[in-house]
Amino acid sequence: MIEMPPHVSPPHRSSLRTRAFTLLLTIGALLSASVMASGQLQPTIGQAGKDVPWVPTPDELVDKMLKMAAVTPTDVVVDLGSGDGRTVIAAAKLGARAIGIELESNLVELAKAQAEAAGVTDRVTFITEDLFKFDLSPATVITMFLMPDLNAMLQPTLFGLDPGTRIVSNTFDLEGWTADETAILNPCPTWCTALLWIVPAKVEGTWHLPDGTLTLEQHFQMISGTLRTADGTRSIENGRIRGREINFQVGDTNYTGEIDDTTMAGVVEMRDGPANWNATLVR
Repeated sequence: MIEMPPHVSPPHRSSLRTRAFTLLLTIGALLSASVMASGQLQPTIGQAGKDVPWVPTPDELVDKMLKMAAVTPTDVVVDLGSGDGRTVIAAAKLGARAIGIELESNLVELAKAQAEAAGVTDRVTFITEDLFKFDLSPATVITMFLMPDLNAMLQPTLFGLDPGTRIVSNTFDLEGWTADETAILNPCPTWCTALLWIVPAKVEGTWHLPDGTLTLEQHFQMISGTLRTADGTRSIENGRIRGREINFQVGDTNYTGEIDDTTMAGVVEMRDGPANWNATLVR
């Protein structure tokens, strides 16, 4: 579900995009109809909510988002703005523990009924709550179909989650944070873009190596900086972090490794063959 937080004014830089999108959804509401197999009233696509109309993610894109996030039974999936529960239920069918956060109580009741029909009630929880008040730290995967301004407000919280947490969004990006992967379904009925981010470890600072000093700057998953050794100071190129994995180049030498808070270690590929490397954060 697309959702905006109560009593929050959106940032000016994306307000025009939000207003245009809300208008599009409102027009879509005029074309919607209510259907429910059980005979009960189904919330209408485009129905007015506390903040914006409700529009579900197409099932095809739900499947793609969960596949991109590589959801397994070991995961805890949290769907922000869970609507009728389709993403939560799909994650539970993959064996994951899945939690839906939704403001609209009628959608929460519908989601619970559909989870029971799907036989996954033992693996799902639906909570009627403002998503800003929910603790996201237990999540290993977060899925969402939210307004652009809401994504922008959530971005600092999402970036601060544990390294390796996967975030998947329907259509809308996290402004300034380039997606690690993007997929566009074709054919697809509507809302056909899935974007994946993998929360990177935080490495900005100075690291001590046995034979030098590594100074890193970080912009989300992208890193730059210098490596200073007895041979001089050289710039880091093509630096990137994916969860706890780090990769960068210094000249024609490639470094790969794993980050563990204040230490990192791995393999360096040199002209005369591979060697091990390690570094410790000093500040």
